[in-house]
Amino acid sequence: MKTHYKSGSRRGFTLIELMVVVLIIAVLAALVAPRIIGQQDEAKFNATKGQIGRVSSILQKFRLDCDRYPTAEEGLGALLSAPADATGWKGPYFETNKLPLDGWGHDLIYQYPGMDGEDSFLLSSNGKDNQENTDDDISNLTL
Repeated sequence: MKTHYKSGSRRGFTLIELMVVVLIIAVLAALVAPRIIGQQDEAKFNATKGQIGRVSSILQKFRLDCDRYPTAEEGLGALLSAPADATGWKGPYFETNKLPLDGWGHDLIYQYPGMDGEDSFLLSSNGKDNQENTDDDISNLTL
């Protein structure tokens, strides 16, 4: 069945109409994009806080099992494979047999002893900028 168009009927959009639609989409994107980006950074920050809390709990379990925290030399790797002198080790302590990363894909930083003395540790992330001692750093002391 053929469709007949009158010679004056329209078959598509004019260039002006298309430009108006593109302009409306650009304005909407400009309004929505900053909110989405801000939420994305906040989600990564919260995920990092969760990872630090989770690894801190696992370090506490290691301490209960082995009667000590991993040394600075052993680092978080002691949670994946038994250190030579760790009696009571019940690991690996991660199901994936991989250490978790912060929200930005960087390794968590483990220091022993921590700032509170011999029987503590410091677990931290350098945050979004991956630079030490900046405002976006996160640690188990700031949770």
